[in-house]
Amino acid sequence: MTKTLTTAWLLLVLIAPLCAQAPLRVAAAADLEPVLPPILAEFQQATGIHAEATYQASAMLTTEVENGAPFDLFLSADLIYPKRLIDDGLADAAGSPDSSTPITYAKGTLVLWERKDSNLPLSLNLLHDPRLKSLAIADPDRAPYGRAAVAALKSLRLYDSLKPRIVTAENIAQAAQFVDSGNADAGLISLTSALTPRLASAGAYVVIPRDLYPPIEQGAVIVSKTTQRAAVHKLLDYLLSTPVQAQLAKSGLTPVH
Repeated sequence: MTKTLTTAWLLLVLIAPLCAQAPLRVAAAADLEPVLPPILAEFQQATGIHAEATYQASAMLTTEVENGAPFDLFLSADLIYPKRLIDDGLADAAGSPDSSTPITYAKGTLVLWERKDSNLPLSLNLLHDPRLKSLAIADPDRAPYGRAAVAALKSLRLYDSLKPRIVTAENIAQAAQFVDSGNADAGLISLTSALTPRLASAGAYVVIPRDLYPPIEQGAVIVSKTTQRAAVHKLLDYLLSTPVQAQLAKSGLTPVH
């Protein structure tokens, strides 16, 4: 009897993990790293569905999806990269009025951030100051916030003069780290980064006027190879719900409704 019970227990231990639902895998733009973890934790409490996120520049995540990475959902910092995946047949936006267009789940804001121990006065005039020796931005070829930073500098007619002083980071989170660590005097970063407890205590920011760069519309798409489409839809609905949209607003993203 004891042997039978032991065998049954061993079978249960071996089979249970196979029966458990695999976690949702979310490819998330780097600007979401300060924002998404508590939302995913609350989503699991509400639904029992566990979701895990990988944070990188949107272009790098797009390449990973194109190379077959087993993501279920892609949350980009723009609409261009998820639209590319839709056009290539690798993703869709099922549930939106137009399935060929990514689902906009939030809009981003670009800010100029510097440490509190900086000797340079914080304002947009800082970008004109010759004492500014280095300015961190995300890679404009990979990160939508980097593309927005370049657009803003060009609108201000400062890009050519500042180009030799630009320090390019892999993504927006790394751009914030460059300034925070002293490897750059200031940075054009996301408001989501500037509002994190670490940066909020260590520095200050000014908002870059929105008319200086194209809107940072952040889009979501469902990766076509997902085997958990129903669970992905639940997560998308959760992100677009009024309470979570309000939470996004407090974290530095402009809600879509």
